[in-house]
Amino acid sequence: MNSLSKNSREIFLTSMEWGDQYWSPQAGLLGTSPYIESQPSPSFMVRESAWYALGLLLRDQSGDRDRAAAILRVVLKQQYHDPGKAWDGTFRVSPSSPDPGADAVSGRTFDPNWREFVGTTLAVILSEYPDRIPQDLIPPMLEAIDDAVSGEINQARLSPSYTNIALMYGYLWNFAALRGNRPEWVAPAEQWQESVYKLFKQHDAFSEYNSPTYYGVDLFGLALWRDYGFTPRMRSLGSEMEAAMWRSTASLYNANLRNISGPYDRSYGMDMQRYVSVTGLWLRTVLPADEAPLPTFTPPVDHVGDLWFVPLIVILDTRIPSDAMKSFRRFQGEHQVRLPIENDRIATAWIGKSLIYGGEITGQKRGVDSGSQFHAVTVQWQAPSAIGWIQLTRCPPIDAVADNKGIAITAKGDVSFRISAPAINASDATQQEWNLPGLTVRVAADAKSFTAVQSGSYVDVQYTGITNMMMTFVSSAANQRLTP
Repeated sequence: MNSLSKNSREIFLTSMEWGDQYWSPQAGLLGTSPYIESQPSPSFMVRESAWYALGLLLRDQSGDRDRAAAILRVVLKQQYHDPGKAWDGTFRVSPSSPDPGADAVSGRTFDPNWREFVGTTLAVILSEYPDRIPQDLIPPMLEAIDDAVSGEINQARLSPSYTNIALMYGYLWNFAALRGNRPEWVAPAEQWQESVYKLFKQHDAFSEYNSPTYYGVDLFGLALWRDYGFTPRMRSLGSEMEAAMWRSTASLYNANLRNISGPYDRSYGMDMQRYVSVTGLWLRTVLPADEAPLPTFTPPVDHVGDLWFVPLIVILDTRIPSDAMKSFRRFQGEHQVRLPIENDRIATAWIGKSLIYGGEITGQKRGVDSGSQFHAVTVQWQAPSAIGWIQLTRCPPIDAVADNKGIAITAKGDVSFRISAPAINASDATQQEWNLPGLTVRVAADAKSFTAVQSGSYVDVQYTGITNMMMTFVSSAANQRLTP
C-alpha cells in the first residue's frame, strides 16, 4: 500500500473505510447497509465482498489476511455447480439468492457475468498475493476459475461485442488454460482475444460505446491484458486498446463540468459528481478529490457498491497517455466529436466551455424505451450551484446529430425528455422554449402536441408525432448563444 501514489492511496483508503463499515463478521461478507445486524432480512454481496477481500490483502494490516481468507471461503461456497445449466459456474449475487429453476431468468434469477467479475478477482489475488492467503485456498480458487470458464464455454452466450465481459473473459480464459493446466483452451482463448481486437479496430471503438460505468470495467479488462497477458501479443493489444480508449474518453470530457459528454450506450446517471462510476474511480487515482468526476462520499452515495472496485484499479495502476491526460486536468477548448461506432451508428458531440451535449446516429434502427440505459441525446451544463442535465427518455428509432449549431433529431413518433436543474418547474418549459437555470433551450419541432409535467425535482416533457426537431442553446445569464 505504501507504493501507491497520493491520489490512489486516498481513494483506496476511502474504499476500505466503506468496506470496513459494511463488513459483517457473522456473514463473512459485505452487507447492503452499515447496520445490517439490526435488519430483519439482511442482504449480503458476493462480488463486492471479493473485491473487498483483495483490498484487505493489499492493505495487509493486523487481521486483514484472516478476514480476507474468511471472505474467500464464503465466496467460493456461492458458486453454482450445475453442469448443462445456464448458471453453471457463476456465483450467487447474494447468499440469499434463490436456486435457479426451470423459470430462471438470466440477469434476474442469476447473473452469468459474476463468472467474470468474481473469477478475475480470484485470478488477481492468485497473481499478486498467493503468499498472503492460506495455501489450502489456492486449489479451490483455481478450481472455481476453471468451473467459471467451463460454464461460460458451455453456455456459449457471449460475443466479442459484449465489451466489458468479453475483455475480462479474454483474460480469464487464458489464465484458466495455463494455471489450470487446460492446454486445449490456449488456442481458443487467444482466438477470442483476436476477435475482440478485430472488432475494436474497425473504428478504434468498442461497440458497447461510452459508458462511465462500463468503460471503467473495460479499462480493467484491458489492464489485465496489459499487465498479466500471457503472450507479448496479448500485452501489446491490451496496451494499444487501453490508450485508444483513454484518448476517446478524453475527447468527450469537460474538466470544467467534471463530466463525460453523451451519447451513452449504457449509463447509470447524468452527472458523474452525483454517483460512483468506475471511470470516475480510475480518474480519481490521477486527480485530486476536488478535480475528479466523483461524489463527495458523504452518505448516502448513489451506486456506492462500485467503490469496492478500487483495489483492482490501484493494483493494476492507471496509465493514461500524456496527451489525453491534459484534457482530464484542464479544459482544452471547444471542439466537435464525431466517431463511427459500428454499422450505421455514429456518436456525435459538442464540447463547449460550460455546456456539453451529444447525439447518436443509429440509422433509425434503435430507439429508447422507458428505463433504458441507452441515452441517445444528452445535455449537461453548469447551472447555478449544480450540473443541469437533459436526457432523452423515450423515442422511436432515432438519428440525433450534435454539432456546434445544436442537436438535430430525426424520428417518427413521440419523443420525451427529462430535465434536471435547481428549482425547476414545469411552467419553465413551453413547446418552443425551455427557460432553465443558466440555460435556455430553443426548440423547433413539427410536433402535434406538447406537455410538460412536474415529476418531483424533475420536469418531463413530451413532443408527440414529430419527424424533425432542432434544439439550440443560449446562456440565460447573458442571453448569449452557447453554440456558434
